[in-house]
Amino acid sequence: MGRSWWLPALAAAALPGAGTAEARVTRFVVEQRSTVPPVRPGAPGYVILRGYYEGSVDPRDRRNAIITDLAAAPRRANGGVGYRATFAIAVPADPARISGVLLYEVPNRGNGDVAADADGHVRVVSGWQGDIVPQPGVQTLVAPTARGLTGWVLQRFVGVAAGTASIPIDGGIGRPTPRPIPVSRDTSAATLFAQAGDAAPRTPIAARDWAFADCRKVPFPGTPDPRQLCLRGGFDRAKAYMLVYRGKDPKVLGIGFAAVRDLNAFLRGAKADDAGTPNPLRGRIRWAIMSGTSQSGNFVRSLIALGFNQAEDGRQVFDGANPNIAARQVPLNLRFGVPGGAAGMFEPGSEGSLWWSRYDDRRRGRGVSSLLDRCTATRTCPKIVETFGSAELWGLRMAPGLIGTDAKADVPLPSNVRRYYFPSVTHGGSPIGGFPLAGDRAFPGMPACTLAFNPNPSSDTRRALLAALVAWVRDGKAPPPSRYPMLARGDLVEANAAAMGWPRIPGVPSPDRMLNALPDYDFGAGFRTVDLSGVLTRQPPLVRGVIPQLVPRVNADGNETAGVASVQLMVPLGTYTGWNQLAQGYGAGGSCGFIGGFIPFARTEAERLAKGDPRPSLEARYRDHAGFVARVRAAVAGQIVQGWLLPDDGARLIEEAEKSDVLR
Repeated sequence: MGRSWWLPALAAAALPGAGTAEARVTRFVVEQRSTVPPVRPGAPGYVILRGYYEGSVDPRDRRNAIITDLAAAPRRANGGVGYRATFAIAVPADPARISGVLLYEVPNRGNGDVAADADGHVRVVSGWQGDIVPQPGVQTLVAPTARGLTGWVLQRFVGVAAGTASIPIDGGIGRPTPRPIPVSRDTSAATLFAQAGDAAPRTPIAARDWAFADCRKVPFPGTPDPRQLCLRGGFDRAKAYMLVYRGKDPKVLGIGFAAVRDLNAFLRGAKADDAGTPNPLRGRIRWAIMSGTSQSGNFVRSLIALGFNQAEDGRQVFDGANPNIAARQVPLNLRFGVPGGAAGMFEPGSEGSLWWSRYDDRRRGRGVSSLLDRCTATRTCPKIVETFGSAELWGLRMAPGLIGTDAKADVPLPSNVRRYYFPSVTHGGSPIGGFPLAGDRAFPGMPACTLAFNPNPSSDTRRALLAALVAWVRDGKAPPPSRYPMLARGDLVEANAAAMGWPRIPGVPSPDRMLNALPDYDFGAGFRTVDLSGVLTRQPPLVRGVIPQLVPRVNADGNETAGVASVQLMVPLGTYTGWNQLAQGYGAGGSCGFIGGFIPFARTEAERLAKGDPRPSLEARYRDHAGFVARVRAAVAGQIVQGWLLPDDGARLIEEAEKSDVLR
């Protein structure tokens, strides 16, 4: 039974059959099967299923009508609009070991996989981002194209290597995605700007001096190519470039929300697809929880806001949700959207509703709204555990979600939402772990920042909070009260050294210029701001002002105190920041994106005094290695009792402290 219960789904995947479409998955195909051993003794072994599924979205259904350009997409014979997406599912080999909980993790830029789970939960990932080119090992979605439609496209290029002759016109970070083909290659119908700094004026480049062309082998004007940008004389690394042109034939990217909805509704409740292929999880899922990190956490927020937590049959899809380090909504449901961006200049994402309870956005004149308006109306709101850290406030414009666009008062949380803050962490917390005495200045993919990479993690705390979310959904056990910086407690202040209480550390940059400003953009009448949907009819957007943002206070060490501290922050080895300074290139001296920094403490008091460092040394704090380990043991014990740390992670932290080089 434990090895064969899933076989009917695999065998039937290649066979035709008859059936009734449920949850709009029309075809479900398992292409690969593998087995993986238990993650630890006593845990179940797992089967991994990989393949693809096809779906059909009804444009006439009110739940789908919000999808931008869906009405212009090609129809199937039944009047539906089709799509195809990849998936991977990890399920216990023995059905008796299935917990009944499905954990869906939204892939980040196509990066997502599944593995065995110690608790018997089913784990699922699938493609949703329709602008990623399909490729092996990446979760992707093939979205329909709304041929004949056009619209403005804006693409910025920063940090182009000096002398580069031509560059691809693509967007996003981490995994570049091709941008739309221009309606015309006539450069007089488009505009290319150069800019020496974000505060400097934009200078138009003459149409005769650039081309939609590839100049890598043929000198300017090069070989005509609508997907390449060529500049006479090459690009200047010290400048940013912005291209604005009219594109054609947009992909209906918003269908990615329906694809995630439909897959999980299918796995949760359907008998079979339209061809008769059985649902491999039929009757085995009682609760479903979705989570996403960074870009995919923004997707979680938008899926709920746009009403996609209700399936086409009216049922609720997800019982719980964890948007992690997600400060905005994802710019997916837009004509020519760029869901792979990250709060850059002129990028949409923070214009829509950012609040879990209803808030009147008077400053921007957008009325009263909340992320939960649609699911409240249909009674399909999940229980939500929101987790984020310092870098989201400094680099990703998180503050308005806490204090509104006027920054005058805390926006309250509804009863189905808990919020937890990871103080003094970089974006996502450090994956290094342990108790390193120095940060990593050469972390893969990291730009050149002045401060070392922040080694303070958040993963241990998040694991405990995800377990609490499961218990809340499955058992009705409420998680700990929310813990995050609030105006009412005096936790939030202006982003400058004086207001924060930042210590003067010799040779260390000030935080005064490190906040990523939030402009009040006007993208034109075609843009539905509250829903972050529609068409951007004004590019570049009009800047109507700047939204105020606040950041947490710090203690005498420069470390934040509000929120749920990691053990590493409770027993610090230095100052951990959610900001950093860009050391070179375009924008040098300003913010280094959403990368946090680390300033280690001096080892001895003599060393501290010699440097003029106001922060006590490691020696003064812990005396010796044994004293340091004792402090870690005490912190671990307290965090486990309070529910902020799982026992296995606590034991690992103590072992890492014992093996560390701290005061040896």
